[in-house]
Amino acid sequence: MKVYELIEWLNEHHPQRFAEDWDNVGLLVGDDQKEISHIFLALDLTEPVLDEAVKTGADMILTHHPMIFSGIKKINNHTFTGRKILRLIREDIPYFAMHTNYDVIGMADLSADYLKLQETKVLTVTDESGEQPEGFGRVGKLPYPMTLGEFGTYVKKCNGLPDVRVYGELDRKIEMVAICTGSGKSMIRDVMAAGADVYVTGDIDYHTAIDTMAEGLAIVDAGHYGTEYIFAEAMAKELNEAFPELKTTCVSVKNPYIVL
Repeated sequence: MKVYELIEWLNEHHPQRFAEDWDNVGLLVGDDQKEISHIFLALDLTEPVLDEAVKTGADMILTHHPMIFSGIKKINNHTFTGRKILRLIREDIPYFAMHTNYDVIGMADLSADYLKLQETKVLTVTDESGEQPEGFGRVGKLPYPMTLGEFGTYVKKCNGLPDVRVYGELDRKIEMVAICTGSGKSMIRDVMAAGADVYVTGDIDYHTAIDTMAEGLAIVDAGHYGTEYIFAEAMAKELNEAFPELKTTCVSVKNPYIVL
């Protein structure tokens, strides 16, 4: 199939209109008329990830986070972004990113499913043009109540993580959970308004954590990577079901930090 045919399918199932205005999604590098047969999927397009994609023989790369967010005045080998763009062009590998549009139509339900949340609803509504509201994050009930300490271990197990940071009293009972993958501190007010006992997200800074605890909300910081690396496997499953003739390869899962 050609790149533009895959893009049409992606936009049908994860419409770019749901992306935030500040975001940069879509075909960022490459020719949409190219014939493709092997998609490489990753959370981020780092230089090691690009090396891995080339070694696998992939002829298109699809990531969650865009490697280009703002305008670029120069493309050369003196910056890591420039080197990646040059390499993509040299290897003739089109590169597509689906970020906040996938957060809304994809990642929100996916992350809630990982925690087996029930009776879920949208955490932060960003679009009400359809039959049901859409937006970032989800709020729902756990399959059974547990303590905050038990819940922290539960998040680690469900997401296959080496560690999480838990803010709050560990013996506190938890039943209602809010989750937003990536960096979700801007949605804390929505979490409180939804009546959640605990909020699972990433990138929570110290002052935000202690202020939030003071207002009665517990937090499990599972990390930006820890809450979103699930993108690659989920998209591979979607593509395999829709296009059995396409080969898909997921990046080797590797946490960007080491727990000592």
